Amino acid sequence: MSGHRSIDDTEQAVRAKLGDTPVRHEQMAAVANIYRAAAAVRQHFENSVLRGAELTWTSFVVLWVVWIGGEMETRRVAEEAGISKGTLTGVARTLQARGLMERKTHPGDGRLALLALTPEGERLMGRVFPEFNAEEVFVTGELSDDEALDLADLLRRIVVQVETRGADRRLELLDGHDPRPRRSGRRAKRHETAGHEG
Repeated sequence: MSGHRSIDDTEQAVRAKLGDTPVRHEQMAAVANIYRAAAAVRQHFENSVLRGAELTWTSFVVLWVVWIGGEMETRRVAEEAGISKGTLTGVARTLQARGLMERKTHPGDGRLALLALTPEGERLMGRVFPEFNAEEVFVTGELSDDEALDLADLLRRIVVQVETRGADRRLELLDGHDPRPRRSGRRAKRHETAGHEG
């Protein structure tokens, strides 16, 4: 089969594949469609309004967090943006190089760093955000205002569930152990040495 599989086709294929496997199909469909919706929305924004501003989704989110919140510590920016501190470091450097963001040492604690938008960053967000919001209206165009608010509330409840109970659930699943380090997905290279194959 070629081409893009519709949501209905995918859900039918899942049911056919799993057969009698005991799964909660409604919850599986909800999580799968959260993922698909998020990926579709992100791709649409990156290929439209953000493309013109030469921003990735992540760089826009970082700018948004600092634009709304004002100058703040890097660790808070990473938390609010939902990214790692390492990812934020790379994104912030790119935004600094473009003259959109500045990094300062915290006046009360030299170990901490603060991020703030430059005047150029403020101007960019003032210009881009109305265009961004127009695309928010577009992607939710099949929903009434009440449905959009209901959806926002339902998604907020999922976020709260994961944020407030997720850590305990992960400990339970891992039997109290720390999670293993993430793997990149690539196979380890096999090294051959004299008299030994690794």
